[in-house]
Amino acid sequence: MSARFDREVYAVVRRIPSGRTATYGQVAALVGRPRAARAVGGAMGRCPPGVPWHRVLNAQGRISRRKRAAGMLTQRMLLEREGVTMRRGRVDMMRHAWDAGAAAGSPGARRTPVTRAGRARLRIDDERAWT
Repeated sequence: MSARFDREVYAVVRRIPSGRTATYGQVAALVGRPRAARAVGGAMGRCPPGVPWHRVLNAQGRISRRKRAAGMLTQRMLLEREGVTMRRGRVDMMRHAWDAGAAAGSPGARRTPVTRAGRARLRIDDERAWT
C-alpha cells in the first residue's frame, strides 16, 4: 500500500475513543478498502508516535501475534488501563467495540452491537431466540 493509505488508517485509528476497540477489517472498511485488513496490520506496524495502535485487534477480538511477545503484553496492559476487559485473551467486542457511525453523533456511543459480517449474534439467554 501507499503512504496515503497509511495516513488514512492513522486518521481513523486516532478517532477510536479510549476504552473502545476496532478490528483491522473495520478500519479497512472505514478507509474505503474493505478487503485490506492485512494492509491495515502492516500500516499499524509502521505506526508513528501518538496513534493509539493498541485499540486495533484481530477479527476474533484478540491481540494479533507478533515476533516479540513484549509488544503483545504492552498492548494488553494499555487496553486494560483504558478499562477494556479481556477474558481468555479475548476482548468482549459486544461491550468494547467502537461504532464509527454512532461516534459521529456522540463520542464513545454505540447504536448497535458490532458483529462480524453485520449479523446479530444470538445468545442462548437472548429472548429474541425464543420468540
